[in-house]
Amino acid sequence: MKTFLDFERPIAELENKIEELRHLSDVGDINIADEVGKMQNEADRLLQRAYANLTRWQKVQVARHPERPHCVDYIDALIDDFTALAGDRAFAEDNAMIGGIGRFRGYSCVVIGTEKGADTTARVAHNFGMAQPEGYRKARRLMQLADRFHLPVVTFVDTTGAYPGIGAEERGQAEAIARSIEACLALETPMVCVIIGEGGSGGAMALAAANTVIMLEHAIYSVIAPEACSSILWRSVDYARDAADALRLTAQDMLEFGVIDEIVPEPMGGAHRDPAAATNAVGDALALALEAMRDVDGATLRRRRREKFLQMDTQVA
Repeated sequence: MKTFLDFERPIAELENKIEELRHLSDVGDINIADEVGKMQNEADRLLQRAYANLTRWQKVQVARHPERPHCVDYIDALIDDFTALAGDRAFAEDNAMIGGIGRFRGYSCVVIGTEKGADTTARVAHNFGMAQPEGYRKARRLMQLADRFHLPVVTFVDTTGAYPGIGAEERGQAEAIARSIEACLALETPMVCVIIGEGGSGGAMALAAANTVIMLEHAIYSVIAPEACSSILWRSVDYARDAADALRLTAQDMLEFGVIDEIVPEPMGGAHRDPAAATNAVGDALALALEAMRDVDGATLRRRRREKFLQMDTQVA
């Protein structure tokens, strides 16, 4: 059963009626193809109009949609012969951070990403995509492995942020994130980051200091979640909508600021409506980004990456 967002209610009503009519057609001799076609055209028109004028808060809702493709979906669709590698060699394995080696369209590469989980059981197992220090230390270990064997690094980011628990803080959460960012900037191999859903705070930045940063059309990228920002500024989560506007966290905002390099268009209605088309579009963007860096030497890749972030304009227009 599809999950509809609040602003999709008129579309949901039409699509439910279409399903009911189709069911009637299946169980009887009633020919309702014309009526179904008219209703489907109207639903498509409403969907196109809704997604052509999304507010920032609506973009936040789309980026968090539970049926949106997750990190493991992109790995399954795009990476051949993926072999997961576990552990940070210091404390434990972190299931919120997926990492390993595989092949992407002829490239041997290291793939790292944050995984939220697609259902309740998976979300609990993956800690809702909130990595702990051992997750970021694993990411750093895999980046260093990629550097040693001259393999490109591809990262998929979808997290509300790093896990804020006491245990994580006791084990050095801030230091682990900083070391992961340091590892990104030290790489002498191509690095491409794709923000596929939420790019939240330092938990996202730990995997996003890349040569090329790509965002899906309805993804978000921010220093803080709108609800947390609302709680700090207004002492209430009721102003999350206003916080989203103030944060300017959409892919379009990020491209305007120069924080990202490319936006990948999503299927009409969001990536969750056509996951195969979304993953293929991301694959095409990844292939072009990696191809552009194929013949660039390691020292130049490292220098360009560092200069990119050092020169980034932090002034909000």
